[in-house]
Amino acid sequence: MFKTLQNALKVKEIRKRLLYTFLVLVVVRLGCQIPTPGINTDYVAQFFASQFGANGSTAMNFFDAMTGGSFSTMSIFALSITPYITASIIIQLLTIAIPALEEMQKDGEDGRKKMTDITRYMNIVLSIIESLSMAIGFGANHYLQEDLGFLNVTVIVVCMTAGSAFLMWLGEQITEKGVGNGISIILLINILSRLPQDLLSLYNQFIKGKELAYAGLAAIVIVAIILAMVVFVVILGDAERHIPVQYAKKVQGRKLIGGQSSQIPLKVNTAGVIPIIFAGSILSFPIIIAKFMGIEPASGAGATLFQKILKVCNQNSWCNFTSFAEFKYTLGLVIYIVMVIFFAYFYTSITFNPLEVANNMKKQGGFVPGIRPGKPTVDYLTKVLNYIIFIGACGLTIAGVVPIFFSGAFGANVSFGGTSLIIIVGVVLETMKQIESMMLVRHYKGFLND
Repeated sequence: MFKTLQNALKVKEIRKRLLYTFLVLVVVRLGCQIPTPGINTDYVAQFFASQFGANGSTAMNFFDAMTGGSFSTMSIFALSITPYITASIIIQLLTIAIPALEEMQKDGEDGRKKMTDITRYMNIVLSIIESLSMAIGFGANHYLQEDLGFLNVTVIVVCMTAGSAFLMWLGEQITEKGVGNGISIILLINILSRLPQDLLSLYNQFIKGKELAYAGLAAIVIVAIILAMVVFVVILGDAERHIPVQYAKKVQGRKLIGGQSSQIPLKVNTAGVIPIIFAGSILSFPIIIAKFMGIEPASGAGATLFQKILKVCNQNSWCNFTSFAEFKYTLGLVIYIVMVIFFAYFYTSITFNPLEVANNMKKQGGFVPGIRPGKPTVDYLTKVLNYIIFIGACGLTIAGVVPIFFSGAFGANVSFGGTSLIIIVGVVLETMKQIESMMLVRHYKGFLND
């Protein structure tokens, strides 16, 4: 990776793109420090500290990490690019249910531009809904600088919506004029901005003020776990199953063409981080709603059934080995694992269609060696896909459960978890591939110019 960057910096065009990307990211981080007008940030900080602390919602902590801490401080970038990500997922799901969107997606470059425009509009709509909900919620709890009124709410909604739209535009500029993957890179820099704070938290909790032997062992264990997780996520992200495809020879005019060999690369982690995000969000949703209603997760004789259910859904209650009364709430972890596996199969089923792939191969005269075209090919692709989805889901489960285990067993409460690590590694690897492809195109241009 470092060698790739070193070689890229020698190329003037790529160097300009890297500098442009860096300057845009500086603007992003500066915007995260500008408070939204009309909101009392001191009250909001106290609210998040009391409601979403060590016993609070892991989903809210992760959302704050995705926004680079701007959500808990209620800056103008409080929504960050999360409405755009949500809009993209919704549009992708709707293409399965709405035939017109499916046809639009297949309609080449024009179709993709229309899909992008629809995603932008949905991003604005979601930003307005989310900012309006927060403005009304903060106003009802007296977290605004003035009384809840139309003008004050309008200013908050306009600022947050404009901030989200501006970040979406910056992401598109990075894609066009920078190193590509603009939205992903903005998400990456937001998550990385919280990393020093998490490492400092681990240092204060396990190393600072401890005996030399204990502190040294704790430091070695922390570094070893982080490195092992990074290596594991890199292997999981790059793992692929290649299905060989042979194209039959055919006569075209006086020439014999075809007979080429190709491959269909199937990623082991076909669904990315979507299953972990879906599973964590669904379990955390009732906790967030209950907190705004003043209901806390609780256990013991005085707790209601609903409070015990909230305790099961709370990730911070899992893997607590202090007593059986607390350990039984690890049942939520079992539900979490089942949901991750389910969403891995569900999301892959709507993004990869074996029947469509088999039909395209048949039209082009391709076939899998040893497998007849048509239904046998569909059955073979489905069998292989189900096999690798299960392996990928198990890998995702490991990446998601390891931070939860250490959080419950040792109290290592940080916003940086398996989901963040998968995003970081995936974006870094994809960006490196983009830079390498730019260098490759430049070499081809130089060869043609010579």
